[in-house]
Amino acid sequence: MMELFHSLFDWYMANLNYLTIALLMAIESTFMPLPSEVVIPFAAYKAGQGDLNVFLVVIFGTIGALTGSLINYTLAYYLGRPIVYSFAESKIGRLFLLSKEKVEHAENYFIKNGKTSTFIGRLVPGIRHLISIPAGLAKMSLRDFMLYTLIGAGIWNIILAVIGFYLYEVREQIFPYVGHILVVIGVLFIGYLIIKARRNRKKS
Repeated sequence: MMELFHSLFDWYMANLNYLTIALLMAIESTFMPLPSEVVIPFAAYKAGQGDLNVFLVVIFGTIGALTGSLINYTLAYYLGRPIVYSFAESKIGRLFLLSKEKVEHAENYFIKNGKTSTFIGRLVPGIRHLISIPAGLAKMSLRDFMLYTLIGAGIWNIILAVIGFYLYEVREQIFPYVGHILVVIGVLFIGYLIIKARRNRKKS
């Protein structure tokens, strides 16, 4: 198991560049279960090695986040609430770990906080990747949506980049434990996906 994760990690790091950062962050900002925590910190760690520029990591990560958010926003804007909720409850929606409750939670958060929720929501786990959906449903101004999303996603990516860069700086102290930490994170994430998939299956 350890060797497998090390091999996957090496492959992942070798293929992590500005284009893949933007692509992965675009995916993360749609409704797909890909956390930004497995993208930006690792890219910033690679920047610490001198293979990437940490400022460009943040820029491309933010561009990707905006792109993914615009996909959700546009779909919600034109499809409307009935279709969005139907998709969330469909088999495909559950495959992406969506549910009516999650969309409702994001929409209630948007209603409570207004336009600024597209900024604040980018910093809230469980809301971050879905907050663009209620913005689209509410027909929020595209200019405001893009502005708040850029600011929120930018701040979040800076935080993650600082963490990743710091981990590189203290790598000598934590190096003996890095392999074990990655295995635990990988196993927990896979377990989370399995549990969520089973729960959604039971609900259906």
